[in-house]
Amino acid sequence: MSSHQGRARRNSDCTAGGSRPVARAPHRRQRAEGADQAFVIGVLTNAADFARARAWGVTDAPDFERYLADTAELLADALERFDTVRARMFHPQDFAEFCLLHGLDPAEAAARDRYLVNPPLRTQLLPYQGEELAGDYLPRLVRARENGLTLCHADLLLDGALYGAAQGAEGEADEEHVRWVRSAYQRGGEVFRRMLVGAGAGVYELRLRVDAPGGRLTAAARVLQWEDGVVRINDEDLELVCAVLCAGLALELPGVAVLHGSQGSAATCGEYLPAAWAWSSGGPDWGPAARPVRLDGVAARPGYSLGTVC
Repeated sequence: MSSHQGRARRNSDCTAGGSRPVARAPHRRQRAEGADQAFVIGVLTNAADFARARAWGVTDAPDFERYLADTAELLADALERFDTVRARMFHPQDFAEFCLLHGLDPAEAAARDRYLVNPPLRTQLLPYQGEELAGDYLPRLVRARENGLTLCHADLLLDGALYGAAQGAEGEADEEHVRWVRSAYQRGGEVFRRMLVGAGAGVYELRLRVDAPGGRLTAAARVLQWEDGVVRINDEDLELVCAVLCAGLALELPGVAVLHGSQGSAATCGEYLPAAWAWSSGGPDWGPAARPVRLDGVAARPGYSLGTVC
């Protein structure tokens, strides 16, 4: 299942990874000045979802392994033909609920196309750059769906201002609201930066929870930090962490964060030490937890003061 702009439209039934896609028209539309040619595809991420989706004719692959191979081939072709290639998890339950809400037949290709490019789900899209599907990319698609739901929740709590949605609205109140949310987002990013700077080089995972109206906001991110301060983190995970911190700080919600992993680097003769720190917030600031914390099964001692980290 796929959608794209700037080329002849493909057969949606084929682009779910069943058979090779066939262009419906032999011509290409001219690219608008300054516009990218984009390709978007929905990917089934496990055998159970594959089995359910086959009933709607999403793919004619005989099994999940063949489906992944066909999808990988399709993506490789898209990388050669399009400026931007993005993917998102095709979640059968989400799709069924989407069709019910909009009165669509899930067996129709048009329904799958509408689901794929549904604007509220844009936060679930991931760029594809040639990664192995069966490696880390499929789990990232699953996390991107979960992250996207959390981002939508946070944006709702912030009255649509998380992505600057109110910037084009008229009225001083809207502009003030956007500045307020932007300030909280920047403070959230600074909180995360100070956590990492204080930890130093190492391999870590951050787990974050903020108690919010409508349910908890949660985020997790794996971080690799070198001794020179360079950090490796998936863009979508960084975006989610900053968004959850933003919502917590803007609305002064209670929260807890744990950073744990192995502290050290090759520059320290390969010596790695287990580490786990915890911070909490009950208002406009984050500080060391008052007592030891256990979050998602990870035990951590009160962290260092973020105010002392440059």
